[in-house]
Amino acid sequence: MKQKTQSVPWSHGKAFRDGVKDGIPIGLGYFAVAFALGVAAKDAGLSPVQGFFASILCLASAGEYAGFTVIAATAPLYEMALITLIINARYLLMSTAISQKLATDISPLHRLGVAYFITDEIFAIETKQPGELDPWYTYGAGVVAAPLWALGTALGILVGNLMPLRLVSALSVALFGMFLAVIIPPARKERVVLGLVIVSFAASYACSRLPYLKELSSGNRIIILTVLLSSVAAILFPRKKEEEST
Repeated sequence: MKQKTQSVPWSHGKAFRDGVKDGIPIGLGYFAVAFALGVAAKDAGLSPVQGFFASILCLASAGEYAGFTVIAATAPLYEMALITLIINARYLLMSTAISQKLATDISPLHRLGVAYFITDEIFAIETKQPGELDPWYTYGAGVVAAPLWALGTALGILVGNLMPLRLVSALSVALFGMFLAVIIPPARKERVVLGLVIVSFAASYACSRLPYLKELSSGNRIIILTVLLSSVAAILFPRKKEEEST
């Protein structure tokens, strides 16, 4: 009879340190990208302090940019809530996926903490963790990435307009480098992952060019492609429980 493995106790200290280590490059990328977001916040009339708290409370670049645009247009609050909900809807999928990696006896407080720090990049490094996810790994990554994101926004409001526009746009390249660092190692090990990465890139490009689909927001296209491609991959290339825990 197979012995049941215990999910707790975890080595919280090591998990937190690992999260900090993995969160540093994410935070540096956020700091750079947030400069451009800070310019949009300044155009909307936000002060550096307001921009800092807007970013620390909403860790989403597309959602924040949409919010700043609505503020600049002096639109009603319900419109801001609706557009932010639509643009950030993909995080519902990410939260559902991450909840499956948490132990069943995790407290609601820990679940709320993990949910707060979910971003595209932190979600990516969370999914790479073998076995069950220790919430302290997420806290380690988030405690570095979130403040740098908010600080970058505040400094972007202060000095962003003094920098050349091309330089501000070029700062976002660092974020693409982080995505490549996440997907390349597993793609080199497994041909199935490599094939899915290539198909995902091709499908994303096609959806940005096809009629009707190109009219959708990038967030909605991500939702459609994520549900479709992950469902097809799960059906064609199912993974056994033993493989997921290794």
